[in-house]
Amino acid sequence: MQSALDVIAVVPPGLEEPAAAELLKLGADAVRPLRRAVACRTDLAGFYRLHLRARLPFRFLRQLARFPCHGRNDLYRGIQAAVDWEFWLPPEHSFKVEASGSLPELNHSHYTALQVKNALVDWQRQRWGARSMVNLEDPDLSLHLHLSPGPWGAGRGSGEGGTAILSLEGDGGSLHRRGYRSAMGLAPLKENLAAGLIALTGWDGSVPLVDPLCGSGTLLLEAAAAALDRAPGLLFDRGGEPRPRRFGFQCWPDFEADLWHQEVEAALATVKPDLAPGRPLAPVVGRERDPAVLEQARANATAAGLADRVQFQQGDFRDFVPPPGQGLVVCNPPYGARLGADADLEALYADLGRVLKERCGGWTLWLLSGNPALSGALRLKANRRVAVSNGGLDCRWLRYDLH
Repeated sequence: MQSALDVIAVVPPGLEEPAAAELLKLGADAVRPLRRAVACRTDLAGFYRLHLRARLPFRFLRQLARFPCHGRNDLYRGIQAAVDWEFWLPPEHSFKVEASGSLPELNHSHYTALQVKNALVDWQRQRWGARSMVNLEDPDLSLHLHLSPGPWGAGRGSGEGGTAILSLEGDGGSLHRRGYRSAMGLAPLKENLAAGLIALTGWDGSVPLVDPLCGSGTLLLEAAAAALDRAPGLLFDRGGEPRPRRFGFQCWPDFEADLWHQEVEAALATVKPDLAPGRPLAPVVGRERDPAVLEQARANATAAGLADRVQFQQGDFRDFVPPPGQGLVVCNPPYGARLGADADLEALYADLGRVLKERCGGWTLWLLSGNPALSGALRLKANRRVAVSNGGLDCRWLRYDLH
């Protein structure tokens, strides 16, 4: 029987609840939303599955150890005693360390990471007379140290002071980078944020989905991939054949290739051309005025294996005609980084609201807004608001019923 692993999923702010629901669906236990993160428990197979198939997290941290920590000396000793470093980090393997959180004596993340590195290489030199090299780009082992000022054993009635939590990063690079988006627009939306926004809409592929200002197509591509159950950890070649991306945990000494291959085969088996036999994906349509950006969107669709599932049209949104029936409009229009919209953007939003009311009656609109003055120019009344962060900017994912 596999041992249980304590795992933290790092997620975009505002998407903690849908991320928790996603982890539950993928078989994780003890799922608990936190701030910008979700805690859960799983086994090794589940850890591999989460990396392959979870759409919303930036990364997963597998806890190795936790220990009381008041300052630098506690950290140094605690790291050396935390785990069997002879197993986890022989000197021929490279590593890197990242740190977060703070304590009074350890209030700078770079300094904290340096103390962890020093503790490890000192231990290695004493054991082998040799040390691992630091590799910031592609290490064999990526370590994360989090410091919490809360008392050690909080909730158990023991101890004072802080806590250090040592974890392994399993991704080998942020999971929001799907591998299909070498071409991006001027203000690209991160893929995992786009996936989370789509999850909040509840769109399942059964009704049309349109984006009249689609840019490089990220919202539509993430939506189509989710509806067709195409695991984000799969890459697609020019012929549309999927293969798994490489993850950092494949370099770990406890990596189990058979388990990994089972999870890969399960993910490959879910890739489907339609929602179900006889139930094709509803039309997914994006519109973009700039021909260069439109070509980026089409290139991204090809790289994602979705060129035949997402239709991109060139033209102004004011000339947009939606597919027949009722469906969903998603949109991430330009909004700038400051309040106080200029006249051109206000006119764009006013025209967008008018066009959607005239041509999409009975549809639902979800729009990402970073500027209340601009979204107000739509002359529509939002009936749901979800606070999210896009590139560090406080935004709202707004839902409107179009009449």
